[in-house]
Amino acid sequence: MKISVITLFPEMFLSPFNESIIKRAIEKKLIEIEFINIRTFGIGKHQLVDDTPYGGGMGMVLRVDVLHKAIEKVKSEKLTTKEQKVILLTAHGKTFNQKKAKNFSKLKHLILICGHYEGFDERVKKYIDEEISIGDFVLTGGEIPAMLIIDSVSRLVEGVISKGSLDTESFSPFLEYPQYTKPQEYDGLKVPNILLSGNHPKINQWRTLKSQTITKKLRPDLLNNKG
Repeated sequence: MKISVITLFPEMFLSPFNESIIKRAIEKKLIEIEFINIRTFGIGKHQLVDDTPYGGGMGMVLRVDVLHKAIEKVKSEKLTTKEQKVILLTAHGKTFNQKKAKNFSKLKHLILICGHYEGFDERVKKYIDEEISIGDFVLTGGEIPAMLIIDSVSRLVEGVISKGSLDTESFSPFLEYPQYTKPQEYDGLKVPNILLSGNHPKINQWRTLKSQTITKKLRPDLLNNKG
């Protein structure tokens, strides 16, 4: 899988993906991540990428012509819309979740566009497939949301993490059951006896029940949306 990030600040991504699982996935060529600097497609000798908004107002708006050039440069003409998606990271978008991460992980090419300043010229939406938000709050740009999406999507790509581990994670479809390790007792708190029994069918039943109970208490909305 290839992930392309269109951003004004590609240097922000250098550290997060040089460690741990994502680094190993890149080394194994299970995923490829590239960063495209929007300013490369800027206007004139100063490589301008933004301008003042029509109608007045505060801040600067990213230009549609600049963004369109970047998108066209990155998109593969050989892939269909089922294999390749262009995603605009914006507060207007649907909230990103695990179901969306799974869908994205099946793509051959995922393109993420990071906003900045006061946002995008509205006309850029003609050239994208979908808008995505990571929550109801405002950030200085789309780089951190892009990092979150890359991390959550990459780990779902086949071969990056063992399927058995993914099957028992939170949002599959419930929140994950409680986990314990040594010491067996600490500060008066004991590991549940069932986990020490060696009876794996009973342990699995206990874990399933705990997952459902925790989900019902903390995230009852997930019980009605198991997709």
